[in-house]
This record gives sequence, C-alpha cells and structure tokens, in this order.
Amino acid sequence: MNTANKLTLLRVVLVPVFMALLLQGGNVCRYAALAVFVIASVTDWLDGYIARKYDQITTFGKFVDPLADKMLTTAAFVIFLNLGLMSPWALMIVLAREFMIAGIRLIAAGEGSVIAASMWGKVKTVSQMIAIIATILIMGNEMFLGVSSLLIIDVLIWISVAFAVISGAEYLIKNRKVISFK
Repeated sequence: MNTANKLTLLRVVLVPVFMALLLQGGNVCRYAALAVFVIASVTDWLDGYIARKYDQITTFGKFVDPLADKMLTTAAFVIFLNLGLMSPWALMIVLAREFMIAGIRLIAAGEGSVIAASMWGKVKTVSQMIAIIATILIMGNEMFLGVSSLLIIDVLIWISVAFAVISGAEYLIKNRKVISFK
C-alpha cells in the first residue's frame, strides 16, 4: 500500500475519533474534535498531492478517497443535525447527491471504468469542510462578530449544499451515458 492510500485510510480511521470527541460536548472535546477534523481534512489534500506528484494514483485511491471525504463530512453533518445546527432538508440534499454519485460510480465500475472526482466535487468538499470548521468554532456562542451564530452556520451550510447540487448536476450530465435508460 502506497503513502497516498495510507493517508486516505488514516482519514477513515479519524472519523470515529472526530465523532466521539464532538459528541462528548464541552470546549476541550470540541476543540480536540476540530483539531482531528482539520488533520483529517489536510490528509485529503496531502494524499491527492502525493498521489499526483509521485505517481501513486490507484483505482483503490480513486474509490476510497471520495468515500473517506463523505464519511468525514457526513459524520459532522449528522452531529450538527442532532444538535439542531443543520436543516434536515440540507442534509437530505447532500445525502441524495452522495448516493446518486455513488450509484453512477458503481455502474461505471461495473462497465470497467473509474470516475474520479471533478473540480466541482472538490469545490463542494472544500466548502463543506469550511462550513464544518466554522460551525465547530462558533457553535455554542449566541453571536459571532455581532451576527447570530446560527445564521452564519446556516448560510455556510446552505452554500455547501448549493455546491453539492452543482457538482451533482455536473456528474449527472458528464456521465449521462453511464445511466442511459435502455
């Protein structure tokens, strides 16, 4: 197993650690969860960089890297939903997009091809990570810089949802041949 794939697997392992810390409550655990999330997010960038620079791109990495991203962001969103910080509609849109893309990838894999992440998919992931980091930083505070923390969180999450919709539409259009209705 190469270095890039090891970093991807590290991100998968960090998901339950992140969840356990964030669910504990209290500032110490919240900031520890934030640190774990940031480390996991950095591995997302680092594994891609290493894979490209050192020619370590593998089919395994193309499948597991997006899965690790989804596990990390979905874990945070489910916790936010549980804490009343995220709309169930926003989470449902994100999950519907993720299931759709996973389905398209499975069909393509059955036909012997791999669909790698697109630029819009990467923008979606970065916007989600920014929304998650900001939410963890300001959750529990009524106001942040004179603005309602809940409003800031809501706006950031809905921006990431918009990117999820855009990237989902792009995947659907780009890969429409994969899901032809024959």
